[in-house]
Amino acid sequence: MDWGLANRMARMFSPKSENTVMLAVDHGYFMGPTHHLEDARATIAPLLPHADALALTRGILRRAVPPSATTPIVLRVSGGVTVLHEDLSHEAITTSMAEALRLNVSAVAMSVFVGAPHEHESLVHLGDLVSEGETAGMPVMAITAVGKELEKRDARYLALACRVSAELGAHIVKTYYCENFGKVVEGCPVPLVVAGGPKLDSDRAALELAHRAIEEGAHGIDMGRNIWQSDHPVAMLKALRAIVHEKATVNEAHDILVAEKNHPHSTVAPATA
Repeated sequence: MDWGLANRMARMFSPKSENTVMLAVDHGYFMGPTHHLEDARATIAPLLPHADALALTRGILRRAVPPSATTPIVLRVSGGVTVLHEDLSHEAITTSMAEALRLNVSAVAMSVFVGAPHEHESLVHLGDLVSEGETAGMPVMAITAVGKELEKRDARYLALACRVSAELGAHIVKTYYCENFGKVVEGCPVPLVVAGGPKLDSDRAALELAHRAIEEGAHGIDMGRNIWQSDHPVAMLKALRAIVHEKATVNEAHDILVAEKNHPHSTVAPATA
């Protein structure tokens, strides 16, 4: 791994725990103004100091993140369809590597659709992006099991999707937690980060998800709605950090969450109508 690419990877992963807590705020690229993300700047600002990396699009980066911010950026570079389209696998590259370099990001990310109608195009796009990334010194994160492919997210399917992504050269893979997740980890030679998915029933459920994932070998989380749709997003992010970086138990992390709830920046303004 070239120094530049290795340096960008090191920005996102703690040298002590070798894990990362990524904050995903890229939902608007296909979902529009998602609940609690209508005003992206207001949602991101109190969370930014507590995230190891921020995953978002170039539009939100330019308009919602101050240039003085030092948090590493994972730039979403794929898209092209919205929730109005039944087949999300039509996605293609929508942001160039040159743009990613101009924005000084630490990694680029794209969705891959293993088992979907446009599987071939999506995997070829990943291969092309990795080739560009290697030339530019830019890590590439492949995001697996998205759209209708969520229905297939058992260990056998996720192990296939993650391994194929790594074989095509992805430096990081984002996937979902499942039963027998350890088998998915064993079959993937690059770091896996676990998605939070839709908002869970409780903050504790999200803590439990993160704890199980780390215990079974994930190198971090890339969570969005279970943080910024929480009533206390900063407190939630701090509790998750304790699990990911300090191997806190769910009870210990929940104690942190409760203690942090009284902090003046633990809540966000209510979403606009």
